Amino acid sequence: MVNDLRFMNTRTKSLKLMLSVGRIQSSIFFFVLCFLCSFFSFAQVTSSVETNSIKIGEQITYQINVEVDTTKLVVFPEGQTFLPLEMIDSYQIDTTKNNDKYNLIKRYGLTQFDSGSYTVPRQKVIIGDKTFFTDSLQVEVNEVVVDTTKAIYDIKPIIGVEKTASTWWKTLLYILLAIAIVGFLLYWFIWRKKPLTEEQKIALLPPYDRAKLALAKLDESSYLENENLKDYYSELTFIIRKYLDEKVYDRALESTTDELITRLRILKEGNQVDLSKDDITNIESILKRADLVKFAKSAPDVELAKIDRSTIDIEIDHVKEALPEPTEEEKLLDEKYKAEQERKKKRNKIILTVALSLCLIAATIIGFSIKYGFGYVKDTIIGHETKELLDGDWVTSEYGIPPIKISTPRVLKREVVKLPDSSKTKEAPKVSKFDAFYYGSMLSKFYILVRSVPAKQEELIAGLLKNNPLQAEAVSKMDESEAKKVILSLLAEELIKTFKSQGAENILVKKEDYDAPLFSGVKTSGSFTGKNAITDAKMNFEYQIYLMAENDAIQGVVFTYQKDDAYAIPIINRVVNSIDLNNEENEEE
Repeated sequence: MVNDLRFMNTRTKSLKLMLSVGRIQSSIFFFVLCFLCSFFSFAQVTSSVETNSIKIGEQITYQINVEVDTTKLVVFPEGQTFLPLEMIDSYQIDTTKNNDKYNLIKRYGLTQFDSGSYTVPRQKVIIGDKTFFTDSLQVEVNEVVVDTTKAIYDIKPIIGVEKTASTWWKTLLYILLAIAIVGFLLYWFIWRKKPLTEEQKIALLPPYDRAKLALAKLDESSYLENENLKDYYSELTFIIRKYLDEKVYDRALESTTDELITRLRILKEGNQVDLSKDDITNIESILKRADLVKFAKSAPDVELAKIDRSTIDIEIDHVKEALPEPTEEEKLLDEKYKAEQERKKKRNKIILTVALSLCLIAATIIGFSIKYGFGYVKDTIIGHETKELLDGDWVTSEYGIPPIKISTPRVLKREVVKLPDSSKTKEAPKVSKFDAFYYGSMLSKFYILVRSVPAKQEELIAGLLKNNPLQAEAVSKMDESEAKKVILSLLAEELIKTFKSQGAENILVKKEDYDAPLFSGVKTSGSFTGKNAITDAKMNFEYQIYLMAENDAIQGVVFTYQKDDAYAIPIINRVVNSIDLNNEENEEE
């Protein structure tokens, strides 16, 4: 009985011990299970590639998927951590929310330019304060198989830029011709030494010679034959008075006979003129007789008139003999006077030339302003950036692949541009970046951007409408022309977003279909405000965007320019009308 009790006690203790151990093991298992469950609920990291076989230079998309709590921070790998593969693009993280968790998708564009088998190394992902590693993946890079049955063509030579024929020499010729005509007119009418007229030759003679010549001409007149004594005596007395005015008394012409004779007697008494009393009396008698003929209608005999003429001739000789010889100082003063007169004449010619030139320039400006407008004339004289573009030598060239043939005021510069992240998807990797060709900057006085991006319609739909699958499905069911319009409108919106990133504000948008001579597409235009790239001053700008979808590609031409620029629109019209998307000749080559 006692043994039975001991056995039962021992068994009871064993059962209790077993139960205790079982409870401990269950607790440990439950703890581990809870820990694992909490761990897996904390985060889950996986990686994948869209394909494990590519050709040399092709892009492969590497994707890391993370499921994580909404409270945790996730840091994905950055930089060249995929060696021996090269990372050429890092896309934005796609985020979706599932209850209290986030599903994060991070994509990378990888490539390799040598064939072979490569391993994408494990990538480190930091979640909160813990580190996780993805699995390594194997990728095959295959060589490009060359079809040797077809002809292999050499690399195409550099395409020469077609430069429009310059007409600057014509403009220069017209300017030189106008200057020559004006110069000839100024020379002919102002500076040329003109042949002297008879009156000018007489005016250059000394006073004595002029008086003698005047008497000879009086003899040739018909006054005496017609008994026109009044005019005869008028001419005769003018000759003696003019000579006296120049050599003896400088007011002889306007003085009366009595005043003149009184002055001659005073000069004789002062020994300034060595005239005899008889000479003065003879002059007095002839002048008074002339006064009677002119004012009292006296009619002396013709023979007396001839005698008076001879007397005047003699008195002129006597006056000349009576005058003292000029001193050297007087001669010098006379030379200075003549030189001063020449300088005055020359100065007057210069003043007249300048005045006529200014009048001619003013008349030319006014004439052109009436015909072309004052602003055009002002910009031509002072200079205007966009007017110089419009009037300069334009170039015609091809840009992008497939190429756009276009004429522009200047050769466009090339740069690599990345599209907005919203257009990048796994389904549309080809539109991640493209070559752009430009002149100026978006907020300068005038800006041109030309681009051509290879992309099929389905890829564009997938990229642009990735967040709107219903609209993407609707667009994919449209006919080709309508789908193109929707795609081009969406691309225009993406381009306008880049305006905002450059500092554009208050953007107004207008969309319309557009048909040009050599293409059709969608035109988006409007205005915005922004700071000038050079002066940093706030200015008003306008823009025009032309988008086309031809040859499995998107082609676009963008213009921005200052508002109210009269030359911007003619430039844009000329550029747009020159756009040629026909690449048949290029394909045949």
